[in-house]
Amino acid sequence: RIAAGIGQHEGAARRGADVGYVIELDLEEAVSGVERRIEIPTLVECEPCHGSGSEDGKVETCGTCQGRGQVRIQRGIFAMQQTCPHCAGRGQTIVNPCKPCMGQGRLEEEKVLSVKIPAGVDNGDRVRLQGEGEAGPPGTPPGDLFVEVRVRPHDIFERDGDDLHCDIPLRISQAALGDIIRVPTLHGDLELR
Repeated sequence: RIAAGIGQHEGAARRGADVGYVIELDLEEAVSGVERRIEIPTLVECEPCHGSGSEDGKVETCGTCQGRGQVRIQRGIFAMQQTCPHCAGRGQTIVNPCKPCMGQGRLEEEKVLSVKIPAGVDNGDRVRLQGEGEAGPPGTPPGDLFVEVRVRPHDIFERDGDDLHCDIPLRISQAALGDIIRVPTLHGDLELR
């Protein structure tokens, strides 16, 4: 995300990107809730430099923009401002870039998380895990992870909001005279008069 905030240079990233993940559940899992381990490819904070991008913590004012984070370009009578290409709008450059992350402050990695899906979720519901998205540029917080739920179709039941529907075959004599029949539920059969 690109946005201007208080005390930031215009065009500087305020935080890491949000990440989306789709999880498929059986109807039983959606009704009762479940905890699942998921693996997501994402950008994580580089541990050797603690996300700073600097091997020794030393930074200096960018010589291209003089610390403003933006450069002014003159094209004939038009003047434009744009994010400094040398410091990416930070106003500072790293003296000794971290070798593992090459000065970026973050690395690509498979992240393993445990996600608790609450009982009663339906198709399209989303669970937000704050701070579990991509790591942001140096000095910014990570984004969020949004886990979207997809419920697989069930062999017997059809869902209608909070209700479950199923078709039960009856003989004409049962319908006319009444009877006690066995009806399936998610927790076993019940007798229905």
